[in-house]
Amino acid sequence: MRIYVTAKPSSKHEKIEQIDATHYAISVKEPPSEGKANKAIIKALAEHFAVPKSFVIIVSGQLNKQKVIEVVL
Repeated sequence: MRIYVTAKPSSKHEKIEQIDATHYAISVKEPPSEGKANKAIIKALAEHFAVPKSFVIIVSGQLNKQKVIEVVL
């Protein structure tokens, strides 16, 4: 399943907002430096979809707030 994510790094609270069937806004506490926010987003999505972290892959947007992520269900 391919989803589109707007990342909000360095947030006070961690949360996942589902905007529609394929669009999400994800707030994480980690900063965007050294891939910390990306790792936190992968972890949050893995927990949300109840899949291993290895099943969540950032397809594009590694260095951008707008990301395309593939979740293998």
